[in-house]
Amino acid sequence: MTDFIPRIGHGYDVHRLIENRDLIIGGVKIPHKTGLSGHSDADVLLHAISDALLGAAALGDIGAHFPDTDDKWLGADSKEILLETVRILNINGFTVSNIDSIIVAQKPKMADYIPKMRENIAKCVCIPVNRVSVKATTEEKLGFTGNESAISAHAVAMIFEKL
Repeated sequence: MTDFIPRIGHGYDVHRLIENRDLIIGGVKIPHKTGLSGHSDADVLLHAISDALLGAAALGDIGAHFPDTDDKWLGADSKEILLETVRILNINGFTVSNIDSIIVAQKPKMADYIPKMRENIAKCVCIPVNRVSVKATTEEKLGFTGNESAISAHAVAMIFEKL
């Protein structure tokens, strides 16, 4: 008999690219001509990860916990959202095992920023960096990410429920 039950969740987020806004992904400010539109800092990667974690625990989604109608989260650093998500998991008897994620963006290229993104995520969720995967891809100039109208992210997270 095991003392832990594994649970898996999937998260997805997308935000439109706009002018006069910083581009922040994975908690990293990336130099670019546009940034992501949103109530918080619009960090699609951290939002997708937060949703994956909440989904794995069957505790709703980030919209329920961090609504865009709550001024507390207006302009918020999404690392704070991820930290609060982990706090919610912990008080409900869950611990994070690992995270696998992917950023979908035509531009800018993400490779140089991924190591810092992984560090930021690992620190927020209290796991070693070797249990955090961040990848990036383009959509070969197809769709809203391919035409540089938006950036999206997917995440899968495994958590353990403590018995």
